[in-house]
Parts: sequence; structure tokens; C-alpha cells
Amino acid sequence: MTEDAATPRTLSPAAERALAEAAERRAAIDARAAEIRATPERLGRGGLEPVRYQDWEVKGLAVDF
Repeated sequence: MTEDAATPRTLSPAAERALAEAAERRAAIDARAAEIRATPERLGRGGLEPVRYQDWEVKGLAVDF
């Protein structure tokens, strides 16, 4: 391996700004996702999520999505 491959590259100011903006957006998305996860579902059917667990039946009646 040459020494050139081991040395870190310097980023341009525009690239650094873009990375900082992306990090801010990711943090905002993660905060919103945490807020949504903390909010309980209202008027839902209860139990496990049918799509994830392939539970296509509610009280003996087939449910079509």
C-alpha cells in the first residue's frame, strides 16, 4: 500500500457544509421517528401488526388490505 492511500483527503468547504446539513436532516428524521414510536396508536385493532406478522384474520374474518 502506498502512503497516498493511507493519508486522509481534505474536503472542500462545500462538501463539509453538505455533510453538516445531511447530519442535521438525519437528526431531525431520527427525532421525529422517536416521537412517532413514543405515541401510542389510537383506535387500532390491537395486537401485533398484521402486515409484518401475516395475520390476515380478525376475529375469524379475513381482512383484505
